[in-house]
Amino acid sequence: MAEVVLENVAKSYDKTPVIQDVSLTVHDQEFVVMVGPSGCGKSTILRMIAGLESITGGTIQIEDRVVNDVPPKDRDIAMVFQNYALYPHMSVYENMAFGLKMRKTPKAEIDTKVKEAARILDLEHLLERKPKQLSGGQRQRVALGRAIVRNPKVFLMDEPLSNLDAKLRVQMRSEIAALHKRLKATTIYVTHDQVEAMTMGHRIVILNKGKIQQVDTPLQVYHQPANMFVAGFVGQMNFLTGVMESEGLRLGDQTLLPVPQALREKLQELSGRAAVMGIRPEHWVPETSPEAGPVYEIVPDRVEMLGSEQMVHFPFNGQLVVARWPSDLPVAEGQALKIKLDLDKVLLFDGATEQRIQ
Repeated sequence: MAEVVLENVAKSYDKTPVIQDVSLTVHDQEFVVMVGPSGCGKSTILRMIAGLESITGGTIQIEDRVVNDVPPKDRDIAMVFQNYALYPHMSVYENMAFGLKMRKTPKAEIDTKVKEAARILDLEHLLERKPKQLSGGQRQRVALGRAIVRNPKVFLMDEPLSNLDAKLRVQMRSEIAALHKRLKATTIYVTHDQVEAMTMGHRIVILNKGKIQQVDTPLQVYHQPANMFVAGFVGQMNFLTGVMESEGLRLGDQTLLPVPQALREKLQELSGRAAVMGIRPEHWVPETSPEAGPVYEIVPDRVEMLGSEQMVHFPFNGQLVVARWPSDLPVAEGQALKIKLDLDKVLLFDGATEQRIQ
């Protein structure tokens, strides 16, 4: 397998930049997930790595070789698409073997590779079927099998699970993660689904408007987001806007929110500046919880019961907030409730730059 290195990669259409100065190293055998909203450029980056899109600037390197001008067929990559791209008139076996036949691979070697990939993907009993006779998950496994038989240096996956229903997506996430462990293949996976990114990637690349916002492990991205965009995109986040004072964040005329101990030395230099406090729903906790933090009385105006938990929506100093609450603790709409803020978990962002204050 191979390392993939992007250095200052850019892409423009008719002088309109869509990818801006992207630099990223995907290590050998690593599983990296690119995630971001629609139109952020993640699929475009994947297609540039594959050679399906030209680049406007910078370099792309695969295993110590710059591939800017190398055609897709010579880059030794395999791509799995969102729409499976199977030939409807061919059997599963023929679909998986097609790329090898085009490369004039010996027939015996093709048979060995296809049957081995079918065994890994539990497709052995489906090799004679046509795509129309398969479920969505089975078709996706055939598309994966067609990539596996190539034994490429790099696997590229462009939202391969987005056409599947929710239950099947969970199953296929596990299957792809297990497949990666077995093959130890360098993999770059594109999705708009935060859960896929958090559960599958060794590292996550968060993109917005053609720029990388943060590259880190899933837990670091969740607990230590680089800016407000990352904080709001990966998981839910309540943002409370106010003005910094020497003792905390002032919301309106009355409420003063203290800040974590680690940030208190910053209060003097930030005093008078606009700032935003970021609070995850799970960091509003019952008054009886052992966490240290201020207690507030709130009045829920909407409660969503989700079975194992409930989402409690309430106004807080004129700003709407949501808390994740245990389902076995009674909460009623319109009935006052005492709630505590887990002060050690809150984040603070600069109101002008939207960067996290560290």
